Amino acid sequence: MKSLLSRKGTLLDSAPSFLVRQNANNPVAFAVSDASSEAEAGSEDVSQETGIPSLTRPARGPVMRVTPLRPAAASLAHAGGQALQAAPIAEVEWLLQQGALTTFRTFQSFAYSVSLLFHPRELTYYAVLHHDDAVWRVLKAGDVDTAEPAFRHFIEQAMRLAEGEMRRAHLEAQNEQLLRAAAESEAQVERMRVDIQRGSSQDQEVAARQQEVRKELAQLEGRRVSVQVQLNKLQRQFHQLNAAFSENVPHLPSVR
Repeated sequence: MKSLLSRKGTLLDSAPSFLVRQNANNPVAFAVSDASSEAEAGSEDVSQETGIPSLTRPARGPVMRVTPLRPAAASLAHAGGQALQAAPIAEVEWLLQQGALTTFRTFQSFAYSVSLLFHPRELTYYAVLHHDDAVWRVLKAGDVDTAEPAFRHFIEQAMRLAEGEMRRAHLEAQNEQLLRAAAESEAQVERMRVDIQRGSSQDQEVAARQQEVRKELAQLEGRRVSVQVQLNKLQRQFHQLNAAFSENVPHLPSVR
């Protein structure tokens, strides 16, 4: 056992620093060659008891180098390979109440919203799906490159869920537009009906007025004829009297 621990310490001392740097919750796994399967099994037991990263032997080949995604990234993949995991809703709600989260990005579509949150203290990212401002689903990641796809995945979910709301809003707007058009058409019909009624009334009044005018014209024509007859009679009488009066005038010779 001491020999195994000594060999393991030698390997760790000789490995690059970024291979042995690990997150408190996410140990890094790397592979080395070993001479015997028994030593490999013993080293795995020691790893489970002491918390030291396990050493796994590939089938055959050189040592595998683990390149970090970002130089400053402190949270890498878990030992089981799960970089993205579900987080308790209560955890995010408590962090939100404490004001411990920084909002990186948000998306809103009707009652559904998505947030990409960052917990600076733990260098942890949360992709959160909300419904009616309540936390609905949470995915947790140790780096932004892993959190971004989760954020976009929730956005796609929110958009799919909001499709019905979008359709409903569009149909409501269409119905309102149709109702306004129907009301306007009804008003136009009513105005036309009123115009027709008024026109009919005006037609009747005009017809009555024309009949009355024709009667007045007939009366005036009759009066004119009567007056003309009387005038002609008076003119004849005047000529007769004038002729009679002229007979009594003597004919005097003209003076030269």
